[in-house]
This record gives sequence, C-alpha cells and structure tokens, in this order.
Amino acid sequence: MILTKAQYDEIAQCLVSVPPTRQSLRKLKQRFPSQSQATLLSIFSQEYQKHIKRTHAKHHTPEAIESYYQRYLNGVGRNGAAPVLLELANEVDHAPSLMARIILERFLQEHEETPPSKSVINSMLRDPSQIPDGVLANQVYQCIVNDCCYGPLVDCIKHAIGHEHEVLLRDLLLEKNLSFLDEDQLRAKGYDKTPDFILQVPVVMLCPLAVEGHIIHWIESKASFGDECSHHAYLHDQFWSYWNRFGPGLVIYWYGFIQELDCNRERGILLKACFPTDIVTLCHSLA
Repeated sequence: MILTKAQYDEIAQCLVSVPPTRQSLRKLKQRFPSQSQATLLSIFSQEYQKHIKRTHAKHHTPEAIESYYQRYLNGVGRNGAAPVLLELANEVDHAPSLMARIILERFLQEHEETPPSKSVINSMLRDPSQIPDGVLANQVYQCIVNDCCYGPLVDCIKHAIGHEHEVLLRDLLLEKNLSFLDEDQLRAKGYDKTPDFILQVPVVMLCPLAVEGHIIHWIESKASFGDECSHHAYLHDQFWSYWNRFGPGLVIYWYGFIQELDCNRERGILLKACFPTDIVTLCHSLA
C-alpha cells in the first residue's frame, strides 16, 4: 500500500491522542477502511515508538522511578490481583512493557545484594516466572501480553514476521529462476553489511534484474511500512552501504511506504510494496 505524504499525515494525526491498545487499532481501521490492517498496525507501532522515544527521559528520572514504584507498592497492597502496573502505564502514557522493566529493576535493586544485570532483567521479562516475587511476576506478565508495540512478545512476533517475508521473497526468486546469495552466505564470505539477497548466477555470472527500466543487483526485504524516519535511517545505516558495495538495488516495504520517499531511483535505490512482476533478467559474464 503506497500512500502519499498527505495520506500518511492524516493517519498519523489520528494517532496523536489515542492509547496504544488493540481497541485503538480497531477504531483506526474503521476510520481508514481502505487501508490494510497490516499497514495500519505498522504505522500505529512506528508512531507510538516515536512518541515513546520523545518522552523516554521523563519516565526515567530518579523522582519518576521512585514515584512509580511507590504507586505500584500501594496499588498491589490494596489489591495484588488488580492490573496495577498496566493501569499505571496507561495513566502516565508509557509502554506497559517499559513500565514493567522500570518497576522490576527498582524491585531487584531493593531486594538483591548486587544490581541486576541487563541480561537478568531481559530474561525475567521474557519469562516472568523467574521473578522472585509472585505478585510482581503476575503484574509484569499482564504488561507484556497487553503491550502491542514493545516487549519480548512483540519482538518475537516482529522477528517471525520479518523471517516470514524473507522466506516469501526467497520463494519468489526461486519461482523466477533467479540465482542469488542470501545474507548468511554473504556473511560467510566476509561481508559485514549485507542485503537480504544478492542476485547472481553460477560460474561467476552476475545477473542483474531490470525493474521498470532500472537495473538492480540486490533486494532488501522490510516487513514494515516505510515512513520518513525509518527510511532515512535505513538509507544511512544500510541502503547506501549496499549501493556502494554492490550497485543499484531494490527495497521492498511489504506494508507500503510514503510515495514521495521513492526519490532515489536515478541514484540506484528503488522502492516497491511487493515483488515486481515486470522483470527482465540480463546476464553478463564477468570474465
């Protein structure tokens, strides 16, 4: 789904004052019925993550942490089964999983002899049964399963979706009888920054792909929506590095992108929202 900047801004504006809940996502779908659920979810998640980054500092001052911890203790003291942490996170407009991390770290600082390591905290968030306090374990669990933008459960889902689309792209390349090297094969050859697929044929034959009149040598799969923030970061951290090393390439944003971002075609980076059907294989010997 390719959106104009104006269409994207309209959707983003609707997200300014809504909480990051599944109910909000359903309302967003009702407001924009022509947009796919996957596209709206990706935009929804990205906009909320921008908001969390902007407000991160205020939730991590010593005063804020102590205030949240005391409110947590008072809340579970009254009713340990109530979703105290989840309601606190929603009230102060912070991601439930991140609020759970704040309280867990503060709890362990108080009850352990040594400060908890990051790996220990992450392990407990992935598996709350490791938390030595049953009430807190339940509170953390409620935050993790009710957070649709952050946390280990969301990370696992995102990883699975990303892998699923890489497999889909691999299958499409095979269906077109296009030879390629994947990311693992390229890293085995010593490359550090690599796209998902480099197009080639056996016996040292480079096989670039012509898409809408543009020749490409590599394809990168992104199981997300391409907004300005993420796309510019990818250009800086990945795409231009691929271009410098391997030549022109194609980026597939499976959940769409802002139309105006597809402005580097002549420089060698194309954007698509699906695998191209109008392709021509051009084989050239390197010998």
